[in-house]
Amino acid sequence: MFDVTAIGELLIDFTPAGHSAQNRPLFEQNPGGGPANALACLSRLGCTTAFIGKVGADQFGYSLKAAMDQLGISTRGLVMTSSCHTSLAFVHLDERGERTFSFYRNPGADLLLEPSELSYNLIDDCRIFHFGAVSMTADPARQATLTAVRYAREQGKLISFDPNLRLPLWATEEIARQVILQAIPLADVLKISEEELVFLTGETDMVRGADSILRQNSLKLVLVTMGPRGAYARAASCEAWRPAYDVRTIDTTGAGDAFTGSFLYQILQSGKTVQSLTEDDLTAFLAFSNACGSLTTTRRGGFPAMPTLSEVEACLTGVPTLD
Repeated sequence: MFDVTAIGELLIDFTPAGHSAQNRPLFEQNPGGGPANALACLSRLGCTTAFIGKVGADQFGYSLKAAMDQLGISTRGLVMTSSCHTSLAFVHLDERGERTFSFYRNPGADLLLEPSELSYNLIDDCRIFHFGAVSMTADPARQATLTAVRYAREQGKLISFDPNLRLPLWATEEIARQVILQAIPLADVLKISEEELVFLTGETDMVRGADSILRQNSLKLVLVTMGPRGAYARAASCEAWRPAYDVRTIDTTGAGDAFTGSFLYQILQSGKTVQSLTEDDLTAFLAFSNACGSLTTTRRGGFPAMPTLSEVEACLTGVPTLD
């Protein structure tokens, strides 16, 4: 039995890594992709995980499979194709470590995942099923993702959704909004950023926006991340907020995914249903997930930046020393 199975994009993040002797930008090759990053976080925390997706049968695809295997993420659901290259993303960082992206994915192999290629046994054998919206930017991956989510829902799995909005990957903003809004009712737990909440609801007040999207979609829990200002959780009967941690941020890549993965970790560890979580539970979970997300920003890349349990616990006690 897997704790969490996820479906989505698996790609290469080329992360800024200084300059050459000729003062040319250098980029470090790192494994990435929202759902994959969340699994990397969960695996680092000790959970059993599995991935469903597609990469090219090229150097990048094989390196991504190796990175997942090294973390103990099951790659039985990873399809490799010789008909298309692995997707690439070049990450550009400002002085605060905030990112912009240049994508090489028109299409990338992840977009070619067919419904017929889904590993349903990995869904049957999991406790939580997690997905994002990047794999829904075009068909056939959109239909494969929705097919998998609907199947997981039919099997009674807890469904987690992080839209991870990347507008350059969508044909139009309106299509992005429509597809994401249509997918939200399939989820139990929704994690979104403050900017995504405004994009989807038009509501600039975070509390009102979270409450609206929770009730309109019969969600069990909405998590809103706010970068350095922390995170907010809204359930049907309670809410909580916790600040982020003061760390030396160099790259925010994967921080939101680390937050998501670590929150799912705590749900699993608690043994509670999402509906039974109290305000105290949410407060403690947010503190842990904020620590995990904050620590991720202190290192470059997605997979390599995910902290261990001991690192998160050290941050919570005020001594955020990295292993």
